[in-house]
Amino acid sequence: MKVAFGMRAHSGWAALVVVGKRDGNVLVVDRRRIELVEDEWAKQPYHAAENLKPDAARDVVKRGIAAAHRIAVRAMRAAVKQEQERENEVTACAVLIANPMPDWSTQEILAVHFRMHKAEGVLFRDALVRAAEACGLRLVAIPEKLLTKHAERALRTPASGLVKKIKALGKPVGPPWGKDQKDAALAGLVALQGRSK
Repeated sequence: MKVAFGMRAHSGWAALVVVGKRDGNVLVVDRRRIELVEDEWAKQPYHAAENLKPDAARDVVKRGIAAAHRIAVRAMRAAVKQEQERENEVTACAVLIANPMPDWSTQEILAVHFRMHKAEGVLFRDALVRAAEACGLRLVAIPEKLLTKHAERALRTPASGLVKKIKALGKPVGPPWGKDQKDAALAGLVALQGRSK
């Protein structure tokens, strides 16, 4: 069957929900957490670099970003391969994204604490976006704060109907089915719908 990924990132990991359509019915094919770091410090590379000298700080941040991108590609390829082994075709990958950041240097980010949090929030979302592109998947980037409005328009369903649909979608798979999984599933449905137009 044709399936789509929906992904919601956090610092160092992401919720992945794979949705598909069989006999006109939408279902959750898979739901899991994927790790995007191998080392604990890499969850917050800007925080890890906070008290270092400028050259060392830039190096730590650069290594953290490169690792996140490398690991995200590896995780995305593994997820695609798993679906192929199930004889499914991954048609798209929806990633919930944040507002873009100003073009700050590493030093400008490290100079203001809230900028470090913002940069780390964007880092893993960007890693997933790049991984989807590296795997040749059709990317559907959805601003996280606009997910419901985007889904209402794409799925032609009011917000109340979306809530019911996502709740029902999660019942057969059981817990965990919290905000991460629900948002990822809704994003995945938007991506899946885009393919069937």
